[in-house]
Amino acid sequence: MVKRNSGFSNLTAGYLFPEVARRRREYLASHPDAKIISLGIGNTTEPLSNHISKAMADYALGLSTMEGYSGYGDEQGNSSLRKKIAEVFYSGMADEEEIFISDGAKCDIARIQTLFGSKTKIAVQDPAYPVYVDGSVVVGAAGKNCGDGYKGVTYLPCTPENDFFPELSKIKKNSLIYFCSPNNPTGAVATRQQLQSLVDFANKNGCIIIFDAAYFAFIRDSSLPKTIFEIPGSRTCAIEVNSFSKPAGFTGVRLGWSVVPKDLKFSDGSSVNKDWNRVMTTLFNGASNIAQAGGIAALDEQGLKDMKEQVDYYLENGKIIKETLEGENFRKANVEVYFTGNGPYVWAKFPQKKSWEVFDLILDKCHVVTTPGSGFGPSGESFIRFSSFGHRKDVEEACSRLAKLEL
Repeated sequence: MVKRNSGFSNLTAGYLFPEVARRRREYLASHPDAKIISLGIGNTTEPLSNHISKAMADYALGLSTMEGYSGYGDEQGNSSLRKKIAEVFYSGMADEEEIFISDGAKCDIARIQTLFGSKTKIAVQDPAYPVYVDGSVVVGAAGKNCGDGYKGVTYLPCTPENDFFPELSKIKKNSLIYFCSPNNPTGAVATRQQLQSLVDFANKNGCIIIFDAAYFAFIRDSSLPKTIFEIPGSRTCAIEVNSFSKPAGFTGVRLGWSVVPKDLKFSDGSSVNKDWNRVMTTLFNGASNIAQAGGIAALDEQGLKDMKEQVDYYLENGKIIKETLEGENFRKANVEVYFTGNGPYVWAKFPQKKSWEVFDLILDKCHVVTTPGSGFGPSGESFIRFSSFGHRKDVEEACSRLAKLEL
């Protein structure tokens, strides 16, 4: 018989978000009248803008005509969309041949693993989006969970004590560094000085940064970088992954992109860009033409306005959640609340409590679903992530319930 990929047996029992969903289902099974509100998974909730939706609808209808029909497109993506992304987001920092269109940042992160293989050393922010570590485990770049994290992974604690920026000296030479800003789950945004130190470290120590900028559109502080390529030296040490999911509401539409500079080389001097082009043309057949039509519309004047308004809506939700968690009952329990106003998540620490314990308490007493911080890594223990993605009335109702919670 064919042997199983041992990476799957090294994974812990379940991925974080399915486990959250399982507990929600079990609670509803025993409390069928409970009206559950989710402040958990980072799934957008507001409708697409008419402008962006119409562009996709018109394209889809055009497929029924001889003039409008299209089959396979370029695996690297629609050239007009690639050019538009380069102009709007990376003016002077990256060109269209360095931009690859995909079906989302998460999918790109998984495919990127194929560039480096199973012997690559891995370093990740802790806490961090689970796919960085889980994807590394599947390809064999990390071993079994030893209770406080997976073997072969260097965890970089990002906590209030270090202003959510890691001690870079812990990273081994020639490592792949996963870094997300604005961060999921903490919401922290790295400063220009912090990212410069990261880039300088990577170049000096032969590392490559996988920079996840999926929440870039939430940054409202103009002094904070929205892309790693704002940082001098980044073109020789970084790959960026990004997405339309959060700013345009494309979580279900599926459209993202990656930026791989031509200056980026492997240790033997070969081009990372060329190998990524091979991955995208061999293991991927291109993003949906319909979705790409929506992406083009999202980047014109009206589309950019629509995306900003949607992100502003979620940021206002975040402020409402933050204010609730700073209420009297939470203050008495010494709950620490972190929300920058530049990301969609509110990160809260419940001292001397386990994350899943707090998750169960809030679910049972408030009928509100959250996300336990421990699911994002060892340094997430005792924290809870509250998501600002939700209908305003649901967020307000959830906060009304949370305000009455006895801790």
